[in-house]
Amino acid sequence: MQELTTDRFFEKLTDALNTGVPCVAYRLPGTTMLKAWFQAHDECITTMDYSEPGFVFAPFDASDRTVLFPIAYSEIVVCNYPSLKEEPVSKELLIEPKGQERLDHIALVGKGIDFLKETGYKKVVLSRQQRIEIEQPNVIATFKKLLNRYPAAMGYCWYHPKVGLWLGATPETLLKIRDNTFTTMALAGTQVYNGTLEVTWDEKEKQEQQYVTDFITDRLMNVQRISGPVTVRAGNLVHLCTIIEGALSSQFTLQRLIALLHPTPAVCGLPQAEARQFILENEHYQRTFYTGFLGELNLDNDTNLFVNLRCMELVNRKPVLYIGGGITIDSDPVKEWEETVSKSKVMLKV
Repeated sequence: MQELTTDRFFEKLTDALNTGVPCVAYRLPGTTMLKAWFQAHDECITTMDYSEPGFVFAPFDASDRTVLFPIAYSEIVVCNYPSLKEEPVSKELLIEPKGQERLDHIALVGKGIDFLKETGYKKVVLSRQQRIEIEQPNVIATFKKLLNRYPAAMGYCWYHPKVGLWLGATPETLLKIRDNTFTTMALAGTQVYNGTLEVTWDEKEKQEQQYVTDFITDRLMNVQRISGPVTVRAGNLVHLCTIIEGALSSQFTLQRLIALLHPTPAVCGLPQAEARQFILENEHYQRTFYTGFLGELNLDNDTNLFVNLRCMELVNRKPVLYIGGGITIDSDPVKEWEETVSKSKVMLKV
């Protein structure tokens, strides 16, 4: 692992993006070390069992391919990059979605509520795309803004010439492993941040968060400690968060943990299989890597995986945002639409 100056780090990342080299650059939450991986060739390597050490980029639908940058075929460089003072919001990116997008999402949420009422199921998470009609953004400048604006998130820029280019700043841990101890997070409920973490949560939001917590604790063995829920900030939003810790065992492996947790109720719903099927059949697009997960896998027995939220993809040289929210029978379709607009501002601000 080679340490570079900040300028040289971003020069190397720029060269990789311009020449089609598979790469990822990222900074773990609350740290100042920026890492980048550069794969030695452009083959699209996949993993099924998560046994290899590397950097993983996994889709929402577990039946699709999970891309791996193996450590054995990658060069890794680092630099020190603490967050700088927030840059001003770029006014041209504060774009209101089209009226038809609003109508489509409100109708989708209404269909989701009907689905829950008819089946008695608890929750389904429904999302949408927002295409931004601007020229291709400066990827490096956008990535730097993500890092500066959201230091408590997993900020990343991921690229493979055979898959695509994604950027994000996700607040949600899927799974962290240290010394045979695992940590995961139940994150749900959303409000706009108004300068304080002393906020009042309504029953729908508290219920939604409890669904996620119960799902995780019911499925996982060896849970040792549950902390929360507490209010946490993610950019211009706040969420309810519960931290869950436990122990690995020979029967309770990393692969098993991922299979049990992904996709979580925070991005899918409850029951998991039925909510997932409703999403695949009724959302107006394919999520691909949105609400999948990404991160370091089996590095010196440590793993850091994050749910792929608050993200964008470059499609035909233009940014596409992905935003969603949890639906229960008490949801208001118009308010759910407004929540996605609030969430979109996390990425629109960069």
